[in-house]
Amino acid sequence: MKMMYVRLTLLLTFFIGVCRAQEIIPFPNHYELTAGKLTIPRTLTISSSDSEFSGIIPVFRQSARDFYSVKVEQKDENGFIRLIRNSGEKNHEGYRLTIKPDGITVEAGYANGCFYGLQTVLQLAGNAAAGGSLRCAVIEDSPRYEWRGLMLDESRHFQGMTEVKRLLDFMALQKLNKFHWHLTDAQGWRIEIKKYPLLTEVGGKGDLTNPNGPVQFYTQEEIKEIVKYAGQRFIEVIPEIEMPGHATAAVKSYPEFGGGGSEQCPDFTFNPGEKETYGFLTDILDEIITLFPSRYIHIGGDEVHFGNEHWNDIAGVHQLMQAHQLKDLPDVEHYFLNRMADSLRVRGKIAVGWDEVVTAGLPKSGTLVMWWRHEKPQQLGEALTKGYEVVLCPRIPLYLDFVQYNLHTYGRRWSGGAFAPIESVYRFPGKEFTGGISVSSPLVKGIQGNVWTEKIATPERLQFMVFPRLSALAEAAWSDDDVKNYASFNLRMNNMISLYKRMGLTFFDYRNPENTPEIKDPVK
Repeated sequence: MKMMYVRLTLLLTFFIGVCRAQEIIPFPNHYELTAGKLTIPRTLTISSSDSEFSGIIPVFRQSARDFYSVKVEQKDENGFIRLIRNSGEKNHEGYRLTIKPDGITVEAGYANGCFYGLQTVLQLAGNAAAGGSLRCAVIEDSPRYEWRGLMLDESRHFQGMTEVKRLLDFMALQKLNKFHWHLTDAQGWRIEIKKYPLLTEVGGKGDLTNPNGPVQFYTQEEIKEIVKYAGQRFIEVIPEIEMPGHATAAVKSYPEFGGGGSEQCPDFTFNPGEKETYGFLTDILDEIITLFPSRYIHIGGDEVHFGNEHWNDIAGVHQLMQAHQLKDLPDVEHYFLNRMADSLRVRGKIAVGWDEVVTAGLPKSGTLVMWWRHEKPQQLGEALTKGYEVVLCPRIPLYLDFVQYNLHTYGRRWSGGAFAPIESVYRFPGKEFTGGISVSSPLVKGIQGNVWTEKIATPERLQFMVFPRLSALAEAAWSDDDVKNYASFNLRMNNMISLYKRMGLTFFDYRNPENTPEIKDPVK
């Protein structure tokens, strides 16, 4: 027994030592150390004979300069870093990285795989710095999950282009590839729709802290800029336009499409009993589709019951129920969702909805479900049983606006005081988080961290809540269980935290929590 303990200890020590040598987040799914060392020059030269791969180099050069102050020059051939097309690599995001004493080779079958290989190079070379050295090695890597996402809510509190680009930069560095952008809700409409200018002129005014504050939204030109910026980093931007609930900002702007609400949530819904409502929303989606090349459009579909009671008093809703044999208000909600999802499908898009849509009868071939209610694992089970593709983003532990340390007093907690520490994010998707339901099904597309901004009004507060949990999320989404190791992750976070400091981020140092002040903001 003692000998087994010694062997395990030696194995763990070796594993952690290798991880420290690699200094990569997320950790690669296969690596092999080889003989020799590679010295890092003052200027990294990079070359590629493939024109598509050459197109990635400007972003790499910019990232190297911004993150690590490393100079990169492009060469026609035989650079210190060499990019090679490998037609045998079938995984679009897979790459092979070879470190030898004379340089680094990145091989990939596709541009996004080449890009991810370069992110590994960026961390290795940046952390080693000029004159430092790397152990020679071979890395063969591809992601655990296809969907590795982060969601940002900008309805409650608007963050702005600078902060969004900062998030995209760190997402790219750590190989996250989906940015879910929550742009409309009760508190604000944050995207310009040219056919309906009042959506931003009226609906974009104020926020949760100050309803009478200035108008804040993204113009369509700004949206295009961010989508392009993300695309250059192989990040797909998925917009969310909430319906039929969470519609207060839109209804304030165009009350003729309102379906009422409740005492607690007034003007919360669109009116499903008027055909003009569907025309209005389809017009909006048509402009959204021109701005976002993503295959996915998120239409919400959650918490409609918070404010649909007034539907009982609308003649058009009663006529709709009679015409389509709808027995109750949930049936009306499902009719609405099917109709709007169909509008997306005929335009070649996949409708995304929160897990309430599992019961709406949407066709599985054109629907993606986001499981968010961690206390209802049966919704996850039902979605998988019905054949829906699913993204896992449960409140516990993947809501990054939830408290991350037990002594923090400012932020969200779940019933009983549950919160979302970094270790829980890292351990996801263990069965303790899914009610025992297996998530090994190919229907599980991946995982996503969600950042709601009810209690996040400033960039400093946003950074404090996102970093460093973004790094744990990245490794949970990319690295297989057999290479994940939390002790190793903590050691490798030394370099990531140094990077946070160099970049001027406000972050929570989870390894020194008593000496890291909790960042608050003026949210009441």
